[in-house]
Amino acid sequence: MRILVTGAAGFIGAHVCEKLLARGDTVVGLDALDLAPGDVALRRSRLARLSGARGFTFLPGDVTDAARLREAFTVARPEGVVHLAARVGVRAPDAEAPAYADTNVTGFVRVLEGCREAKVAHLVYASSSSVYGATTPAPFREDAPVDQPLNLYGATKRANELMAHAYSHLHRLPTSGLRFFTVYGPWGRPDMAPLLFLRALSRGEPLVLHGDGRMRRDFTFVDDVAEAVVRVLDRPPEGSPPQRLLNVGHGEPVVLGDFVALLERHWGARARVTSVPAQAAEMASTWADTSRLEQATGFRPRVSVDEGVRRLVAWYRAWVDANAGR
Repeated sequence: MRILVTGAAGFIGAHVCEKLLARGDTVVGLDALDLAPGDVALRRSRLARLSGARGFTFLPGDVTDAARLREAFTVARPEGVVHLAARVGVRAPDAEAPAYADTNVTGFVRVLEGCREAKVAHLVYASSSSVYGATTPAPFREDAPVDQPLNLYGATKRANELMAHAYSHLHRLPTSGLRFFTVYGPWGRPDMAPLLFLRALSRGEPLVLHGDGRMRRDFTFVDDVAEAVVRVLDRPPEGSPPQRLLNVGHGEPVVLGDFVALLERHWGARARVTSVPAQAAEMASTWADTSRLEQATGFRPRVSVDEGVRRLVAWYRAWVDANAGR
């Protein structure tokens, strides 16, 4: 297949590209490469791992740039699109709100238009567990009400779901929105808890634990997430309209304090923990019901949190050693 992947140098995007390329697909990756300094080295390293692969073409560019996105569709001539580019994070500063709207809402409309014009056979796009609110009954099901998100990021992702539904209805564009639950693993995002915790642990610095360590997260290993994306991509929805929403989570919430204990065990040192209250943008718990994903694809995430943390720590040790002194 010919696939266009936006956010190709990102955490999930790079893993998805690797899986697509490994099975022989032709992939055009688009990425703005404009993140904060802490992510530059990781993002460029992810991209370097893809650049030598047969069948991969990289285009620097932002999904809000209509001309650049049109060029990406022209180069890719995609049969499928995996849209992962976004402004991410539930703790978005107020000053960045317009940027979230530009990328996550306006950018998504441009992707939808590109898919419509190119007559793409299937658009798979990233949604988020953040669309669920504080009152959603657990485990979270895709048919639960999602009209009270706790943060702007979740609101933009819910907007994506609604716009995708409209395009599926109006233009018969098959769309699948994937609600990701706390993805972690090698080459992860430095702004998320797993790498923040590991960095503090490795340096002997205080580890800041929000919610006094009692919050629960459905940690989902990145290899499982990439596998789910590819399996969904291969199976477009056929309903009327041809659209669906699927949770992608491990289905087993873990207390944050217990997650830190796993990091300590696999790293081999105790953390200096500083507990602070949870922020208003954060849910107390997330927990995915993955039965729809399994029904649609025959797959459910299977890497245990203990095994996932072991792999994360092993990668982080190698990453720190390789970048010592830089």
